[in-house]
Amino acid sequence: MNKHLAQLQDKIQPLRQQIINHKVYGVIENGADLKIFMQYHIFAVWDFMSLLKSLQNSLTCTTTPWFPLGDAETRYLINEIVLGEESDVDEFGKRTSHFELYVDAMQKCGADTVTINKFVDTLKKDGDFKEAFENANVPAEARKFVDFTFNIINSKKAYLQSAVFTFGREDLIPAMFYAIINDMQQSFENNFSYFKYYLERHIEVDGDHHSHLALQMTANLCGDDIEKWNEAEIAVCNSLQQRIQLWDGAYNAIVKTKLD
Repeated sequence: MNKHLAQLQDKIQPLRQQIINHKVYGVIENGADLKIFMQYHIFAVWDFMSLLKSLQNSLTCTTTPWFPLGDAETRYLINEIVLGEESDVDEFGKRTSHFELYVDAMQKCGADTVTINKFVDTLKKDGDFKEAFENANVPAEARKFVDFTFNIINSKKAYLQSAVFTFGREDLIPAMFYAIINDMQQSFENNFSYFKYYLERHIEVDGDHHSHLALQMTANLCGDDIEKWNEAEIAVCNSLQQRIQLWDGAYNAIVKTKLD
């Protein structure tokens, strides 16, 4: 493995383990608990797609007239990931994005989708995040998570976007989802099968193909520039802290319902 990638992985290992072993997984004991978790997690699923598309816009030509942009290998890497995330298949073989797959899983199990739908609909109208957050009454931890992601997007630095995408998302997701799915094997009713499929699909795709593509993309974009790698390390650590805080929010919300 690229030495810079290996060094970054070593640096973030403690934060990564905090996420993989987060206390939120231990309080998801039934369907009601899982629904609350999903209502927080959906915001990470949504802004993942925004980060992904921002990378595609930065690394490929998405306007007309078309001109070759950047390195062809990097174009391939991001386009391959976008293909899988934006137009994968559900368990019946129907094409769908991973965001739509998640929302469908929420609807199938009876989780509240009003908040995420109102947030997206408001944002579509005028692009005002503050108004969208307030209109939808988005939890504070989810707001901060999305705000951080869009700060990275608005940096216009593809190497930072790629590092956060790789180490805060693609390379983290399989291990993180294992922690959830292990408790779902016998504990949840059939109407959570769509959510289980979503988790299994991400473990399958991100744990193999996509994570390798993302790692290579980050290595290509940072190259041997130490300043870029240092900046990437700070951004990745911050992104992992945001994930911990998002999970803290879900944990607190679940515990609160148990105490009420």
